[in-house]
Amino acid sequence: MAELGLNEHHQNEVINYMRFARFKRGLCLKTVDSCFQDLKDSRLVEETFTVDEVIDMLDELRTVVHSEVESELINTTYTNVLLLRQLFSQAEKWYLKLQTDVSELENRELLEQVAEFEKSEFTSSNKKPSADLIKPKLAPLNEGGSELLNKTVACLQEENEKLKTRLKTIETQATAALDEKSKLEKSLKDLQMIQGDQKDITELENKVAALKCQFEKTLNDSTANQKFLEENLVTTKHDLLKLQDQLSTAEKELEKKFQQTSAYRNMKEILTKKNEQIKDLRKKLSKYEPED
Repeated sequence: MAELGLNEHHQNEVINYMRFARFKRGLCLKTVDSCFQDLKDSRLVEETFTVDEVIDMLDELRTVVHSEVESELINTTYTNVLLLRQLFSQAEKWYLKLQTDVSELENRELLEQVAEFEKSEFTSSNKKPSADLIKPKLAPLNEGGSELLNKTVACLQEENEKLKTRLKTIETQATAALDEKSKLEKSLKDLQMIQGDQKDITELENKVAALKCQFEKTLNDSTANQKFLEENLVTTKHDLLKLQDQLSTAEKELEKKFQQTSAYRNMKEILTKKNEQIKDLRKKLSKYEPED
């Protein structure tokens, strides 16, 4: 028995998988490094930056790195599933039922043992893989491999069509939201012509601009991350409803402010005086009218 409690053949299989995993891990790290290098080459061209520019660059970098790492983690999960599928398929061929203990995957002692094994195999010795460690691929278990592959391709194509339909629905919803935003922009311009408080106008314009940027970013990322687009669309609709409420409140406050202005009060007093004068004139005229 060897260091991991396996026979020589199985330990060699483990070494082959660890070599594959180390290679994929290296590629992932290179991808992350390239994300930072791309940011340096494309954005860090000025000597000074504002806080908003730095925040914008960091947000973009976070999005890219998050996408790369998430993709690699998902791919690693699928790779492990395929590895388990190979083992289970071989076991089922011999009418065996294998069992796994997921709780052992977080056993710190065993994880450290695997880390020491990797260190001894790949870092300390620096030895190249021998011919014994290079194993041939698994042979097909039966003649139905092509049929299974065709079914898998058909299922993937069907799922792809569903995703396309779902994407079109989301794009339609996003377009409707953009139309609603355009209407709000027009209402904002009309309100700006009669509103005297520029501070409120600027705040509303900033909110509309932020919503516009958020919609554009959502549309650009829709094909890459549909789930994010759906969540962002819901949040954007809430923001639009909130903005509509704010516009209605602003119009009411504007009317209230106008009624409280001195010009409005003076005009009201003048009209009252004119009405009194008209009443007096009518009384005087009635004295000179001939009696029937």
